[in-house]
Amino acid sequence: MHIFIRDEFDLYKIIHSGQCFRAVEINDGLFRFITGRHVLYIRHIQGIRYDVSCSPYLWNHLWKPYFDLPENYEAIRNSISPNDHYLQKAADYSRGIRILRQDPWETLITFIISQRKYIPAIASAVEKLCQKAGEEIRTPREILYTFPTPQKLSSLSPEDLKACSLGYRIPYISKSAGIIKKSPHLLKDMAKYDDEQLLDALMELPGVGIKVANCTALFGFHRTALAPVDVWIKRVIDQKYEGSNPFPAYGQKAGIMQQYLFYYAQSTGMK
Repeated sequence: MHIFIRDEFDLYKIIHSGQCFRAVEINDGLFRFITGRHVLYIRHIQGIRYDVSCSPYLWNHLWKPYFDLPENYEAIRNSISPNDHYLQKAADYSRGIRILRQDPWETLITFIISQRKYIPAIASAVEKLCQKAGEEIRTPREILYTFPTPQKLSSLSPEDLKACSLGYRIPYISKSAGIIKKSPHLLKDMAKYDDEQLLDALMELPGVGIKVANCTALFGFHRTALAPVDVWIKRVIDQKYEGSNPFPAYGQKAGIMQQYLFYYAQSTGMK
């Protein structure tokens, strides 16, 4: 099916922006995204035209919200202060990144896994975990696996988790899965909290500090006022903003600005 996307949308930049770990480029220009049991293959054809593997209903009701397409990212990028020269440069370079609306449970566990790991290693560990405890999904192209439910994940032994290259994160993942299993509505309840309450609630879970909480809130709960500070963003703040956090000035769009800065800094080495 062919669809048209008129706003800023760059599949390559989205999957390399550090917000998701299962989306991949299969071959030249063909990208794959997974959410729940749904798999999307999408290719840019020309201009604003794209080819997608789903039905019109699923595109409109699942994938358009997933890619945050109702939001005008061009207008957001154009709202950047003309005095913020580094962010202007970063946003121009990162044009096309969008904040995906990912599943909170999957986002929580993948960002617990992400601690002190590079993105390829994170993606590999996540895929091993899905193969170990996810449910099989067959597409015309390949066999994939869902992200494990809290029930399935909490049932894995330490040896099973060790085989997924999870290292010291094993007890955090196992205990967090057990908590969500016992309180299946916990994450849905958290969605009702304001930003500060959400961060506090997330940090009560094992292995969740302020960075993982911010990442989970931004990428799993779509709290775009929150801007996670990792090593790259800390360098940006220290070296380009003289230690002064630039994000509060952007209010509800601070998390989008964070993505522009993260992608630019990591891709160019802080130029």
